[in-house]
Amino acid sequence: MGMKREKFQAAVFDLDGTLLNTLEDLARSMNRVLKGHGLTTHPMDDYRYFVGDGARTLVKRAVPEHMRQDEKALALCLKEFLEDYAANWDANTSPYPDIPQMLEGLARMNIKLAVLSNKPHNFTRLCVKRYLGQWKFQAVLGERPGIPRKPSPDGALEAARIMGVKPEKCIYLGDTSIDMKTAKAAGMFPVGVLWGFRDEQELRESGAKLLISRPRELLKFMEEG
Repeated sequence: MGMKREKFQAAVFDLDGTLLNTLEDLARSMNRVLKGHGLTTHPMDDYRYFVGDGARTLVKRAVPEHMRQDEKALALCLKEFLEDYAANWDANTSPYPDIPQMLEGLARMNIKLAVLSNKPHNFTRLCVKRYLGQWKFQAVLGERPGIPRKPSPDGALEAARIMGVKPEKCIYLGDTSIDMKTAKAAGMFPVGVLWGFRDEQELRESGAKLLISRPRELLKFMEEG
């Protein structure tokens, strides 16, 4: 038994950009809404920086500046985005390469698993069920009313409570500064993934203690101790 395996008992994962590549479906849905209003659409790569803070913030970042203070317009675009995404959320989404092997390996090590996302709760559950349904996630938490979004530690601490694991015995994997800040605020071990939506510099600067460029590297880290 290596030290690490004794040390960590659970893994909390961000969803979009960490377990699932959802970028194309999110971008296409938002671009269709913009197009419908005769507004400028954005290239796919821009959406790497629009997503991560919840659906409302995504809409706010995507609309032209003059609309960002217009609550009525924002509410309409958000409603249309959620409707479009509800109809098309699984058109191009899939787990990143080697995610299944990583989850399989963690399960074999008896590491408990949870998902914490700023995506609306119903979509978070839907995505996990559809693409990751063969693994047992003890907690699957998305954005819900009354619970502050990441980087607030509330959701991460709730996941730890549900799993019955102390926060310091949890690793937290994500692809953005928000995830690293969440992990730190919750007292978890922050692991930045380099296959997601943001870059190494952002993850380092926001407190990643480990950076991995392939999912299997996590298994090595957990085994080595």
